[in-house]
Amino acid sequence: MLRLKEGTIFVADAHFPHHGEEFSALLKALHSGGIDTPMLVLMGDIFDLLFGYNDYILGFYEDTISRLDELSRKIPIVYLEGNHDFCLKEIFADMEVIARERQPLEALYAESKIMLSHGDLYETGLAYELYTHILRRRSTLRILRPFQKSIIDVVMKRLAGKKICPQKENFETRARKILSHYPADTTVVEGHHHMGIALGRYISLPSLACDRKVALLREGKMEFLDIDSLL
Repeated sequence: MLRLKEGTIFVADAHFPHHGEEFSALLKALHSGGIDTPMLVLMGDIFDLLFGYNDYILGFYEDTISRLDELSRKIPIVYLEGNHDFCLKEIFADMEVIARERQPLEALYAESKIMLSHGDLYETGLAYELYTHILRRRSTLRILRPFQKSIIDVVMKRLAGKKICPQKENFETRARKILSHYPADTTVVEGHHHMGIALGRYISLPSLACDRKVALLREGKMEFLDIDSLL
């Protein structure tokens, strides 16, 4: 079981590099010691598109991957894969990479049980489940490798213009449905939805890309902090 430490920073849905430089700035500050944390938890969709078993996609992120890899040898980093970033263990060998099939990840903070998930695990529909299962297979990615450049170029161009910041009304109903899949004695922390709200024991993390915020575990609470207050 993962033991979360006081001062742990959570980052969700940065969608780097298409939606600002906040994630890059955060990494530089963590690497230089400008921001101090005992643990970093990446909650998925940190990159707008990144997956293993593919050399071409790495070229979009060489400096960022290198800096993140170096940081993982200084502090513990837990990376929960999202729907935009998956098959990452091949890329980040020194991190604790949590694939979708290993989510939710059970964690302990003080005496509280916390369930961590990117957020695309429940209430997604059969078509999405089939799609994500096929796409995340090593064999699928290797079959697509001869076409990697043309496919990735098209997808990256589409993602660059995609609007990812949702309206924040009427999320409570979906949150209640998601919460029904979890034990009643746990706090649930998810990304994916770009909400940045707490609904009882369900916490939807803010998107770094949309809200310019991260989450900080401090004094028994999950605080949402503007990135500028940390830099």
